[in-house]
Amino acid sequence: MNAVTKYADRAVILSGAFSLLLFRRWNVPVITYEYPLNERIRTLLRLEDLFQKSAHFCSGNDALDHHAALLALFEILGVAGRGTDFKIDLCQELERQRQTLLSFRNNPGISEEALEGALYEIEQASSHLLTMAGRVGQYLRENEWLMNIRGRAAIPGGACEFDLPSYHYWLKRDTETRRHDLETWGRPLKPIQDGVEIVLRLLRSSGQPAIKLAHQGAFQLTMTGHTAQMVCIRVSRQEAVVPEISANKYALNVRFLLPETVARPRLAERDLSFELTFCSL
Repeated sequence: MNAVTKYADRAVILSGAFSLLLFRRWNVPVITYEYPLNERIRTLLRLEDLFQKSAHFCSGNDALDHHAALLALFEILGVAGRGTDFKIDLCQELERQRQTLLSFRNNPGISEEALEGALYEIEQASSHLLTMAGRVGQYLRENEWLMNIRGRAAIPGGACEFDLPSYHYWLKRDTETRRHDLETWGRPLKPIQDGVEIVLRLLRSSGQPAIKLAHQGAFQLTMTGHTAQMVCIRVSRQEAVVPEISANKYALNVRFLLPETVARPRLAERDLSFELTFCSL
């Protein structure tokens, strides 16, 4: 795949017009499994998952929904706040992608509208990240009430009403008040969320999918010639298997296991097709 085609896919995604191009080979629904190959991408995927959970539970009306939303917010704080340079790393990655996209200006094979939209989105995200002062989520750490809840929630059953009566009172307040508080606490982290989403969209659009065959449920590929930060595997839902993925700089190994929930998972000893994509920024 040449650079123009590769960017064309990225521009489509960033403009919000991504269709099911990667799935057109399948006539049935598929399940996607993403496997990060370094700690940086692992962190981004974890944050994406936590932001999605926080938004989902925040939109609910029940007190238990909002309890789950707050726990997700605490987890975001833990993941994004581990290192002092997370914001810097994210800004640097966005800048690298901006420079790459700038090289496609005045290219007749590229939609200028899509390109400008992608550049604007990156520049806005970078600008908002740079305005974030101090350590990620520092304003939350300075809230003694929230940190007390966070500490108790880390203990199994530690957030009961007799442990945290003031939190119990908050959970009994009306839905809109709770949701307003959650949105207020989460809003300053929006630049992190936007930056993570942009980088992962670019990463996911960077690879060329290929159909592979796992013989007797197992697949192995040498990594020579493959520079990747994430492996993406798509499997037909009808196959009823779960990929067990392991990879290093030398080889990729995939074992398709039967989805047992009681017994130890067993290898699916049959040939099956799947879609494999190596993603790299």
